[in-house]
Amino acid sequence: MKALQYRTIGAAPEIVEIETPEPGPGEVRIRVTAAGACHSDSFIMGLNEEQYIYGLPLTLGHEGAGIVDKLGEGVTGVEVGEAVAVYGPQGCGRCVQCAQGKENYCERAAELGIRPPGLGAPGAMAEYLVVPDARFLLPLGDLDPVEHVALTDAGLTPYHAIKMSLPKLVPGTTAVVIGAGGLGHVAIQLLRALSPATVVALDVSQDKLRLATEVGAHHVFPSDAEAAERVKELTGGTGAAAVFDFVAIQPTIDAGHAMLAVEGDQVLVGVGAGAVPAGLLAAPYDSTVRAPYWGSRAELFEVFELARAGLVKIETERFSLDEAPEAYRRLHEGTLRGRAVVVP
Repeated sequence: MKALQYRTIGAAPEIVEIETPEPGPGEVRIRVTAAGACHSDSFIMGLNEEQYIYGLPLTLGHEGAGIVDKLGEGVTGVEVGEAVAVYGPQGCGRCVQCAQGKENYCERAAELGIRPPGLGAPGAMAEYLVVPDARFLLPLGDLDPVEHVALTDAGLTPYHAIKMSLPKLVPGTTAVVIGAGGLGHVAIQLLRALSPATVVALDVSQDKLRLATEVGAHHVFPSDAEAAERVKELTGGTGAAAVFDFVAIQPTIDAGHAMLAVEGDQVLVGVGAGAVPAGLLAAPYDSTVRAPYWGSRAELFEVFELARAGLVKIETERFSLDEAPEAYRRLHEGTLRGRAVVVP
């Protein structure tokens, strides 16, 4: 079968022919109908030899959907021919977090060597994918796999981040989204669907600011040195009740901190890193900083229901599997409008 693999540190991913996998006991094979490309993929392909921990070659793709194709021995709960989406942050299934469906926070995944598809385990950028347990497959029903596969990360991750801040997003408050790209443009829609807050989007790209307006942002500003002052002025000096940073590099972290209200949430979702001032005289009173990761299986069901209700839609550009390297090139350059979806 064909697959898109990252094979050499620092090189572009390649289309290769590999053996079609067979499901073992308890495993499920799906025929992939859609796979999403994500900045997390670009991030791991940007690591040097000392930093890279995922093993090579690596079949990319942690957003996947498909048709159940073959069942391993003992599998129950899914049927051949069923349309499914893959829950990516897979855990042990036995710890306290996994028992709550929060496999994104599994206490034993690292110890047991469990890694998400495309982020250590073989991913969905291939014609077939073997999933280790049927519990990681959620029914798609009438949802189109190409239009909705990115909900498994680009929908689930902002949903989880926003859901935890909803008690603070009461009428009269303001929520800020930094980075209106693949995840950020979904976050804007989720904020509009789930809260009465005024939604402000910040980005360095005018194209992404236009997209932010199209999907429901009340206000859009350039993400520059004046952004925090603009948000403060818009809110009458109060600041934002929640800042969702989908970039999370030092300049955006600094800006988010500067525009945060008393008791506000600064939520660092992007894969960047930096330092946040803390302490009574260094941060707004009773403010918090969070770094959420992906989301729970139950939350993915909820995201799918929002999509069925027409409350969230992901902008997608479609690529064939042979065109997948081009999709990643565009992703790296920041020239995608929304999300790239590869259709094997």
